[in-house]
This record gives sequence, structure tokens and C-alpha cells, in this order.
Amino acid sequence: MRITRVLSAALLALGLAAGPASADSSPSPSEEGSAPTEAGTSFRTATEIEQGQQATADGSAGDYLYWSFPADAGQRPTVKATVKLPETHAAETWRVDVYDGLRRRQACQWGAQTRTAAADAPSVELACVLRTVRAWSEPWANDPLPGTYYVRLTVVNLPTSDLGLRVGAEVRVDSADMGGAAAVDGRLAEPLVPGAAVKSAADGEDSGTSAVLSAIEPEDGWSSGWWSDRWVWTGIGGVLAALAGIAGYALTRGSGRPARVPPGA
Repeated sequence: MRITRVLSAALLALGLAAGPASADSSPSPSEEGSAPTEAGTSFRTATEIEQGQQATADGSAGDYLYWSFPADAGQRPTVKATVKLPETHAAETWRVDVYDGLRRRQACQWGAQTRTAAADAPSVELACVLRTVRAWSEPWANDPLPGTYYVRLTVVNLPTSDLGLRVGAEVRVDSADMGGAAAVDGRLAEPLVPGAAVKSAADGEDSGTSAVLSAIEPEDGWSSGWWSDRWVWTGIGGVLAALAGIAGYALTRGSGRPARVPPGA
């Protein structure tokens, strides 16, 4: 008993000593980097954002604003956009679209993907909830797959008098983890087109820009695709089935040799 108490006290002391060190080693919000404050004007120049970041940008009415973010298997991304309009303007219709790494437009399960702002309205809010990202799909299907996704925000109905007016945009992407219910038997060898960004030439090199692959990916890296909580539920189901079989055998096997049968039979 005394040895057990000594070991428990030692482990508790080690835990208390390690606690502050772990807290000090975690990055602070300022170390993680601030959210982007500009947007791209095409797929190639889309601004990379992480899920959970509140990206902002200033632009002109009539511009196309692009952002890109990573989405992994089992996630159901929700894209929310807010457009801040000038004090005086006519009625405008804004739209947010989401494309996958192959530039295929992805349908929204629900959400106000297109919304009209009344004249002189201060802002308009848009939302798009995508389908759950699958780990694998048939080549002919249009299912969302792991990889880079692009958000495009633009106005689709704009009076000529409002063309070029300054607007502000806020975009945020969050995902719900759907777990094993969305798992499929298969996975991609690589994420869909990890994205392309435009890199400016360094000083002393030839002027111009060049396209490079984007390094954007989920915080924990891309999932392997084979593990899901379905394995846990499958194991639990197997154990319950075995217990049910044992219980059924115990109930139906009887008490042994029937009394009416002679011993020598």
C-alpha cells in the first residue's frame, strides 16, 4: 500500500511539472500567423486560407474574389461569406461558388448561396454547406474528394451605376467531422490537385512570375483513408454477436441427458 501511494505521488508530481512546459510549448495565436487580408482574382492566384480562419479582403463591385482551402475525407465543409456594401447603392445580387481541385463546381446541400441585397443595405451574408468529402469515388462521379477547394465570390446582378464601388468581403470555412458514417471502401493515391499558386521572381532573377504547387493541407496532414470509427463499431458488433451466440447455446442445450433414456442406451 505504501509503495502504491509513493508511486502515485511521484506520477502526480511529474504531471504537474510537465503541465506548464506543455502549455508553454503550444503556439500562441500570434505565432500561428494572421489571417489573409486579400483575395486572388483567379484560380491560379487564389489566396490560401486554413479552415477556421476569418479571411478578409477589399475589392470593387464586379470583381471576382478567390480563396482556396484544404478539405479531407470525412469532412463536411461550410463556407460563409459576408459582403460589406457601401452606404449608397442599388439592389445587388451576390453569389458564392465552391470548386474542387479539378475546377468542378460543387453543389451546396443547403445554405443561401445566392442572395439579393436591397438598396442601401449595409451587407449581405451568404453560405454554402458542401456534401461530405469522400475518400474515393468513381471517375465519372462529381463527388467531392480530398484536396484543394476554391471559393469564388462575385456579384451576378449589378447595375451599371454601382460598377467599381468599393466593397469588403469576409470569408470563413469550417468543417463538421462526419466520422465512419461517410467512410467508403477505397482511397485516393494523392489528394486532388493540391492547388497552384503564382510565385514572383526573386530579386536578381528574371522578372515575371511562375506557377508552383501549393503547400496547403490540413493541420494533421492528409488522412490515409483506411481508418474510421466503423472499425470500432464492427468490433463491438462482433463481440455482442459472440455473446449472444453463447447465451443462446446456454439456453437451448438443456440440462443434459433426458431422464427417460436408459443409462445403457
